[in-house]
Amino acid sequence: MLRFTVRRLAQTFFVLIALSIITFVIFNVIPNGDPALRLAGRTPNPAVVQQIREDFGFNDPLPTQYANLMEKTFKGELESYSNGTNVREELLRGLPNTASLVIGAAIIWVVLGVLFGILAAKYAGRIPDRLITIIGIVGISLPVFWVGALLLYYLTFKVSLFPPGGYTPLTEDPVQWLYHMILPWTTLSILFIGFYSRLLRSNILDTVNEDYVRTARAKGLSERRITTRHVLRNALIPIVTLFGLDFGAAFGGGAILTESIFNLQGVGQYAADSIGTLDLPPILGTVLYGAFFIVLLSALVDIAYAFLDPRIRLSG
Repeated sequence: MLRFTVRRLAQTFFVLIALSIITFVIFNVIPNGDPALRLAGRTPNPAVVQQIREDFGFNDPLPTQYANLMEKTFKGELESYSNGTNVREELLRGLPNTASLVIGAAIIWVVLGVLFGILAAKYAGRIPDRLITIIGIVGISLPVFWVGALLLYYLTFKVSLFPPGGYTPLTEDPVQWLYHMILPWTTLSILFIGFYSRLLRSNILDTVNEDYVRTARAKGLSERRITTRHVLRNALIPIVTLFGLDFGAAFGGGAILTESIFNLQGVGQYAADSIGTLDLPPILGTVLYGAFFIVLLSALVDIAYAFLDPRIRLSG
C-alpha cells in the first residue's frame, strides 16, 4: 500500500505540472491573449501598455513568467490580472457551493442509477425494463443547459415553486440551502442516471451467467445472497470506475454550466467568468484544482477496486 501511495503522489505531481505548462502555453499563444492590452482598457496607450508589462513581468521570458506564476500558486499569492483578487481565496470561497452541488447530485445519480439498473435487469425484456430504457436514453440525450433552462422556466417563472437561483450556505439556513439546490441537483444528475442504469443493467445480465454464480446456486445459497454477494458486487466494479471519473470531473469543473445557469457562484462559475476575460491566474488555479480532484478520485477508485475484487489486492 505504501508503494501504491508513493506512486500515486508522484503521478499527481507530474500531472499537475504538465497541465499547468499546457494551460500557460495555450493562453500565451492564443490571439488577443496579451493580458497587458486587456488591462490597459479599450483604447490602450502604448506607454501605459509598456508600463503594465514591466509591472506584471510580461516582458520576462516565458519560462520566467511560468516559474513566477507557479511560485505564487504554491505560496497562495496568485492574484487575478483583472481585479487583483487572491485566486486561492476565491477558490476556497466557491468550494462549498461546488461541493454542495456535486455531492448532492452524485448521491442522486448513484442511488437512482443503481436502483433503475437493478430493476431493469430484474425485469429484462419486460415493460419496466423498456420504460427505464426509454427514460435513460432521454436523460442521456438532453443537454445540461437545456434541462436547467427548462426547469427554471417552468418550475420557477411559470409555477414559482423554486427560487430562480443563488446559493444559501448550509450552515446559515439548511432549509433554504436544500430549497435552492433541488433544481441544480436535478439538472446535473439527469444525464448520469441514464448512463449508470444502462451500464449496471448490462453488467448484471452478464454476471448472472458466470460460472461462479452457477456454482453458488448449486451450493444452495439463497437468491438474495447470490445477488448481493456475487452478482451485484462484481457488477458494480465498472460503476465504481465511472463514478470516480464522473465525480472528479464534475468537481474539477464539469459543473460549470449548471453553476452558471443557477448562479451558484462556485468554482465552476468562477472558472467560466475567468475564461470569458482570458484571465490566466484564475484559470491556472482552477485547472490545478480540477486536476488534483480528478487524480485523487482516480486513486480512490483503485482502492475501491481492491475492496470489491480481492484478485486486485493479490495482483497489487
